[in-house]
Amino acid sequence: AVADRINTLMNIKGSQTVESFHKRLGKIMWEKCGMARNAQGLEEAIKEIQGLKKEFWSDVKIPGSVGEMNPELDKAGRVADFIELGELMCIDALDRKESCGRHFREESQTEEGEAKRDDANYSYVSAWEFKGESNWQLHKEELNFEVAKPTQRSYK
Repeated sequence: AVADRINTLMNIKGSQTVESFHKRLGKIMWEKCGMARNAQGLEEAIKEIQGLKKEFWSDVKIPGSVGEMNPELDKAGRVADFIELGELMCIDALDRKESCGRHFREESQTEEGEAKRDDANYSYVSAWEFKGESNWQLHKEELNFEVAKPTQRSYK
């Protein structure tokens, strides 16, 4: 499978550098899945990343060959993984409709503009299972707080 993936990457022979895809992904993530986010931006990010993924797998340019030390090939594999991870991060952020930790969901804030928790609906640990191209299944394990109870925070 690894050899097939390497050969697929090397045989694309596109026109865009690995670095250009990496920067474009970073811009999408920074602008739409950063510290402050909203449903519209996350939905846009998912579509943009899916488009970026298609473009990457059809137009990435990797100089050099497989039979030599090739840092661009190494980077291409990592950027392909980053694209998958970025898409999943946006899917996960869209699914969690609360402000959580340092990630501020614009639709989930108090009247004072503070992050608003939703412990009744989001007290679980989650893991996403890959089911195929852009297809993920959420698995949840509920959390039971016996000693320290979650509470609404104020940073003022």
